[in-house]
Amino acid sequence: MRSLSELQQLLAQIDGRGYRAYKDLRGAVNLGDATLFIDHVQGDPFAAPSKLRVRVPLAAAGLPAPLLETRVRRLALADLLARRAADATRTSARRGSGKSGVVRVDAGGQEVLERTAVVFGDDWVELRLDAGLPAAGRRVLGRAAEDLLCGDVPRIARAGLVAEPADHAHLDTFVRCVENQEALRGQLGDAGLIAFVADGAVLPRASGASDRPLTQGAVPTTSPDTLRVSLRLDTPVDGATELAGLGVPRGVTLVVGGGYHGKSTLLQAIERGVYPHVPGDGREWVVSDPGLVKIRAEDGRRVEGVDIQAFIRDLPGGRDTRAFRSDDASGSTSQAASIVEALEAGATGLLLDEDTSATNFMVRDARMQALVHRDHEPITPFLDRVRALYDELGVSTLLVMGGCGDYFDVADHVLLLRDYQLHDASEDARRVAADHPTARQAERSGPFASAAPRVPLAESFDASRGKRDVKIDAPRVDTLRFGREEIDLRGLEQLVDGSQTRAIGHGIHLATRFMDGTRSLAEVLDALEAELERGGLDLLDPFHRPGEHPGHYARPRRYEWAAAINRLRSLRVESTTDEAPATP
Repeated sequence: MRSLSELQQLLAQIDGRGYRAYKDLRGAVNLGDATLFIDHVQGDPFAAPSKLRVRVPLAAAGLPAPLLETRVRRLALADLLARRAADATRTSARRGSGKSGVVRVDAGGQEVLERTAVVFGDDWVELRLDAGLPAAGRRVLGRAAEDLLCGDVPRIARAGLVAEPADHAHLDTFVRCVENQEALRGQLGDAGLIAFVADGAVLPRASGASDRPLTQGAVPTTSPDTLRVSLRLDTPVDGATELAGLGVPRGVTLVVGGGYHGKSTLLQAIERGVYPHVPGDGREWVVSDPGLVKIRAEDGRRVEGVDIQAFIRDLPGGRDTRAFRSDDASGSTSQAASIVEALEAGATGLLLDEDTSATNFMVRDARMQALVHRDHEPITPFLDRVRALYDELGVSTLLVMGGCGDYFDVADHVLLLRDYQLHDASEDARRVAADHPTARQAERSGPFASAAPRVPLAESFDASRGKRDVKIDAPRVDTLRFGREEIDLRGLEQLVDGSQTRAIGHGIHLATRFMDGTRSLAEVLDALEAELERGGLDLLDPFHRPGEHPGHYARPRRYEWAAAINRLRSLRVESTTDEAPATP
């Protein structure tokens, strides 16, 4: 391990030399009260920045011991420390060509996620960050590098990881808020709920391009008396030991109301409620069952070997939908496939919005039934399957529906939004349904049989590109490049962070180790999650060296991993049944 003075001498020696001279920096540096690790040095100033770590003993960090006692607390504290460090990077100066002087810490948005940015050991805490080593053209700028490595990086690490006594109250508030959210989430099952929206929650966002809360003109949520529940807090908030608010029950729940009255805003808050949120977000007291999956139509997506016969059968040309394949699925077939895939991955509830659904998949009214006979319509509308999903499989549905009252006949509860305020319209909807009976006929055909498990074939996953055996990157949160393929993830509305997308790509590559030709996709996901529980997110790095900076990852849910695999155009599967596959 080098001393700080030895690092300074080395930087002086390589000043002005070719950029590759920076390679000599690799290794550990004793900073006195911390240790700097230079794990990877970029090849030139325009390449991906160098990977650094700064490790501080817990005794020197001054972090409150109670905040390290449980997994949830450590996850929340790590998230906050990364945010503090990221804030400190804003005063780091750019120096030289390309990415020279750029310092980046992977910190999140409004959601609190498990990340690789800050990790805890038994007696230390460590910050992982990226830094662009300074250059003029492709020549080393030794003095600027000294300012960066001996000044900026230790300063950023200390700002993030080291807590003065005056900081403790803020740390405690953040961690306890996340812990309370998880406590609320843990009570949903016993309370018979799929989601909880606390009174006073602020659901609208600042704009379509910002996930921050709307601060001017937002109407706080107030729950209707008939659906108001109270859940316990682990730690009192402003003296209160419970929170009251809307409890969304299991079963089939409709969200109705006029346009622009807040229906989709409520749905989005619930779909994002599968993650804890930062204090002050407005949605921090919106918590959802972690098994809720948002479903939408996706014209043109790939579908591979999915049994969609519960929704679609008897396609023209004799195509069998027991193992449906398409390189260019329609809105209805894509939505049907997404539902079955979510169930395959273990979803406990579905979230749908009529605005992003295929109309012919959602309903066929009486007049269309009269004109187009059932014998000539391959689609069984979701309207005629939604009850079976719950009654037979125990899978709940929360559906935003503003244009079809036929759903009143199958709903357990109807929530009405008027001027952004919630009302329980269940009895009114039942009365309307009785007074205005529909002339349509139910088109359900048989029970909702569970689809046969699919076995993904490892040989259909190729992460190579060019001369690289593994080339995976995530240029945007909704785009994943896996080898030579680009996977469109725009339909995954519960994917919230680019580091999750990166983790999905490398997780798919890791998951191929468990694809032995007998394991179903669900079993592969189980094995992947068990592996990450054992070794942490660092294992996602395909070139991982134990203890070194693995890159920036944030943990996704198994449903997003499954969804990305299902959208891979090279994917090939085998069914666990002996039934013949569909004809392409």
